[in-house]
Amino acid sequence: MNQMTSTSRRGRIAALTLLTALAPLVWGTTYAVTSEMLPAGHPLFAGTLRALPAGLVAVAIGTALPRGAWWWRSATLGILNIGLFFPMLFVAAERLPGGVAGTLGAISPLIVAVVGVPLLGERMSAWRIGWGIAGVVGVGLVVLGPTARLDFVGIAAGLTGASSMAIGVTLMKRWGRPQGVSSVSLVGWQLTAGGLFLVPVTLIVEGAPPAIDGRAAIGYGWLGLAGGLVAYIIFFSGVAKLPLASVAPLSLLSPMTAATVGVVVLGESLSTPQIAGLAIALASVLAGQVPPPARSRSIGTATAPPLGSISPQPCPTPLGR
Repeated sequence: MNQMTSTSRRGRIAALTLLTALAPLVWGTTYAVTSEMLPAGHPLFAGTLRALPAGLVAVAIGTALPRGAWWWRSATLGILNIGLFFPMLFVAAERLPGGVAGTLGAISPLIVAVVGVPLLGERMSAWRIGWGIAGVVGVGLVVLGPTARLDFVGIAAGLTGASSMAIGVTLMKRWGRPQGVSSVSLVGWQLTAGGLFLVPVTLIVEGAPPAIDGRAAIGYGWLGLAGGLVAYIIFFSGVAKLPLASVAPLSLLSPMTAATVGVVVLGESLSTPQIAGLAIALASVLAGQVPPPARSRSIGTATAPPLGSISPQPCPTPLGR
């Protein structure tokens, strides 16, 4: 009986992990859509249009508003996961080739591994840190490829966005989800908060919005609905139910998708070292889904949640307090 229960549990974990992985796969198309379909020079407008309409739709569907501490928590998460992350993403997408821009996100698992120690009380597993460093090595191999166009602003934007998202996701895991509130509402709060944060910034920095033709409308629609509303509902649901150490490496699927789309659709090329970098990134994703060896679980001061725990973590205080 215990063996059957364990097998069933592993099956549920695997299914939830595969579902969660769909989000970074969709996010990996952002770079191609931005460079090929959207008006150039308006990254803040792109981030605003991706976040705010989808957020308002999610709030309407979820039919719940934040209460108590969740007003400022939603605003904080919205700025980190949306308001800051989205424009940095689009700046990187405009100034760097898709594969290069995407692989900068590989630093996220390493940031999560480090930040998770003080914020979540988890042990800093040498296994996780080692594979996080391997992911950064993969980034270096791809970014420093002979055909890569290195742009300081683009690289800084990519790293800033990855750091912002990593911290935001870690805070989400720490705060949990208010009892009785759906993932749709939680995503809606963040998308709306991030979008509202971006509106005045966009008007001040970029001025009037650009003209939107049919091609751009399709691109904005894809990024807002598939890459915004649907992908974030899937991903944040996975964050709530899976160990953060298992979810974080899935972000590496986004750069892998971006690089693949760049080669197949945009005609970009990858050198042998860059291909090796992508292979290392894939190995990091797979390594993040298995328990660390016993000898690697000794760094830190607290016991990490067991791999495979899929119970949602409710808000530590009742909704409304």
